[in-house]
Amino acid sequence: MPVQIKRAYDSVEKSDGMRILVDRLWPRGVSKGDAALDEWVKDIGPSKELRQWFDHDADKYEDFKKKYKKELKENDTQREALEQLKQWTKKHNKNITLVFGAKDENHNQAAVLKEILDHQ
Repeated sequence: MPVQIKRAYDSVEKSDGMRILVDRLWPRGVSKGDAALDEWVKDIGPSKELRQWFDHDADKYEDFKKKYKKELKENDTQREALEQLKQWTKKHNKNITLVFGAKDENHNQAAVLKEILDHQ
C-alpha cells in the first residue's frame, strides 16, 4: 500500500490510514490523543549520536541518509524494526503514514524510510 510521511503536528486525516511514529523521542507538545497513532516504533529512529550529528541540517542530509541506512542494516534492533515496517506495508490494505516530529518535511528519517519502503 502507499506510504506517505507527515509531521506529528499536522492534522490527522482519514486518508492517513495506519499512522506510525518513527521517532525515538515523543514530539513535543503533541498529546497521545491528538497524535492518533496506531504504532510507535521507537527503535527505528536514528541513534542518538547520528541524530545529534545531523541536527536536521539539510546540508548534511545526503551523508545522514547514508549513515542512517548503514545503521538500519548493521544494528539488529533497527533492522528488526524496519522489517516490522515492511511487513505492515505488505499486510495492510490501507495507506501507511510515517509520522515524525522534525520541522523539515523533506530531510528527516521518515523520508529515508519512505524511500526504502517504496523500493522494497
